Amino acid sequence: MRIAINLASEPFRPRRSVIVTAALLSTVLAAILAALVYLGFQERARLAATREAVARLQDQARALAAEQARLEALLRRPENAEVLEHSLFYNSLLYRRGISWTRLFDDLEQVMPHNVRLISIRPQLGADNEVLLDMVVGAESSEPVVALLSRLENSPRFGQTHVHNRIPPSQSEPLLRYRISVRYEQEL
Repeated sequence: MRIAINLASEPFRPRRSVIVTAALLSTVLAAILAALVYLGFQERARLAATREAVARLQDQARALAAEQARLEALLRRPENAEVLEHSLFYNSLLYRRGISWTRLFDDLEQVMPHNVRLISIRPQLGADNEVLLDMVVGAESSEPVVALLSRLENSPRFGQTHVHNRIPPSQSEPLLRYRISVRYEQEL
């Protein structure tokens, strides 16, 4: 007969696996913490470099704006106003010459119904250097012109249209004539 005597104040419990698991888990968590701290320092250094680059670019933008203001003030002097006016006129002529008439007529051919006649066309420069076409078109009735307006507005080359007036037929011109303005975006 055996008598089990335990002289310890607490009975023995196998805790070795719990201690080993806790030690491994704490090691993994410490490694993750170290990696996060390292990445945080790297991000802070990258952020500082980005701030320096932004500050440098803002300084350059301020310097360019000051230079532009100085040059504009120089151009706006009374003795230079005539030269500026001629320069703007010549630039608008050069830009207008840059419009390809062949491409313009090809683009119009894509949207023009067969029973609408193009009587006159005049390109103009609008705000922000956009090209506006002032056209006079003629047709025997208004339905083909409505179809033309719809095609112009749905075309990627042309934009919003505006009908200025309608001229009834006369003895010399048997067609209904419409004066139309449309924005034109040609790739130059």
